[in-house]
Amino acid sequence: MKDIRQKLVEQLRTGNCTPRIALLARKLKEPSTTLHYNIKKLEREGAILGYKAVFDHRKIGGGFTAFVLLTLSPDEYGDPERLANEFAKHPQIESVDIITGDWELILKVRTKDQDDYFEFVKKVISKKGVTKIKTLTSLRQMKSEFVEL
Repeated sequence: MKDIRQKLVEQLRTGNCTPRIALLARKLKEPSTTLHYNIKKLEREGAILGYKAVFDHRKIGGGFTAFVLLTLSPDEYGDPERLANEFAKHPQIESVDIITGDWELILKVRTKDQDDYFEFVKKVISKKGVTKIKTLTSLRQMKSEFVEL
């Protein structure tokens, strides 16, 4: 049989999943039509932004995780959304948050390994507008997207 795991992982990672309505109906002891109606309403209201699979990233080639704190240059400080949106375009960056305190942005980055992360920092994160970078390496993830691992 053809091995399409990597293609499948990419599709599931980017939101091509659906809720398991039959399972939810059994757990909540509600008819599946009621669940379907309520889920569609939450989607229309924008409360549900999407669905995705929760992975054990070590098993799919994304075992290195880093949280990256960034300080922006004075000319970028007034519009942190511009750089945040630019960073968000990269598939290695799982999340981008504008934060308060000594740093302006925090990124959650997943790469294959430490060497891949280093190349990513050189090409993507070390750019005009970023004056300081601090990397915090995750040693082991214990919970992700409300799923205990």
